[in-house]
Amino acid sequence: MTWDLLTEQAAFLALLDTLRGEKRIAVDTEFHRERTYFPKVALVQIAWPGGLVLLDPLELDLAPMASLLESETLWVMHAAGQDIEVFQRACGTAPRRLFDTQLAAGFKGMSSPSLSALHQHELGFTLSKGDRLTDWLARPLTESQLAYAASDVAHLLEIHDRLTTELDNRGRLAWAAAECEEMLEREVTRRIPEDAWRRIKEARSLSGRTRLVARSVAAWRERRAAEIDIPVRHVLPDLAVVAIAQKAPANRDALKKVRGVDGRHLKGETAEGILEAVAAAADLPALPPGEDHNHSRQRDLRAAVTLVSAWVAQLARDLEMDPTLVGTRSDIEALVRSDQDSRMALGWRHDLVGEPVEELLSGRAALAFDGEGELVLIPRNG
Repeated sequence: MTWDLLTEQAAFLALLDTLRGEKRIAVDTEFHRERTYFPKVALVQIAWPGGLVLLDPLELDLAPMASLLESETLWVMHAAGQDIEVFQRACGTAPRRLFDTQLAAGFKGMSSPSLSALHQHELGFTLSKGDRLTDWLARPLTESQLAYAASDVAHLLEIHDRLTTELDNRGRLAWAAAECEEMLEREVTRRIPEDAWRRIKEARSLSGRTRLVARSVAAWRERRAAEIDIPVRHVLPDLAVVAIAQKAPANRDALKKVRGVDGRHLKGETAEGILEAVAAAADLPALPPGEDHNHSRQRDLRAAVTLVSAWVAQLARDLEMDPTLVGTRSDIEALVRSDQDSRMALGWRHDLVGEPVEELLSGRAALAFDGEGELVLIPRNG
């Protein structure tokens, strides 16, 4: 395996001219974000049929890559979520066309495989993990580091070929393409402050004013973290966000008594920001229809959700698909509630799961055991 390390802007621009003519490229990044809100990109790896390059973003301005990101070139990546954020930060945009090999592998039964596991499964060898946790921002990078980084993309197009062939044979290639599009859209909008509360499990179970406060405080925390470029948990832990929502403190004395709040949260702009967010909660716009669920209604639907979940898990197993790809419990709850934007009521999930479940919930079908412990969906008469 050979590669070129690019540190000169002129060579990088010439490379972009070459890559714009490619139908697909394999891409990966190395970055750090343990102490920052935004990822700090340290290396970009690109492979195509004609070569493999490593880009040093500490020497290069990656902004011109925006034209390649927005082109018709297919970006083949593995577990691309955070890499998408890297390119949004460095180039101001995300790939227009994406194929995520981790997502695609779920359509053949692999549950969120690592890149190494996918290499082993598809190509029969594993990748070295020796430099996985190395300091990628240190310079100069060692030959071992560069070789490790290059290996992440060296065979990714071959894996792409294998996955697309198998999924096409199974009639699932269009499903995988749709899922990659959905994931891309989701990742591009992941850091919207107004949606930050959704990433706090305990906040999603709140209701009424407590949920409003959680939404407002979580949004403030997200903006503050981005402003000073530190992880959100360093601004305010999740526990404190939920506790503040429950107590709704109106002044510093009340804030001081909230669980998860310590001395650093009671100083200057931080305390002022928290208290202003609590006060602003009442002015938040209502959630879209279907999102502000009544808890008693949730309990009423529990039996149906449990039954449908069992059938979906079995269906995924029979089809050799990752169960979470077919539908998470939240997806199933949304379907049972008849939410208009339920993922399982749209696209390939509707054909596979949504339509049969609608028959079940309407009473036109029933689930029964087949005598061998397997659930079967059968039509009902009358």
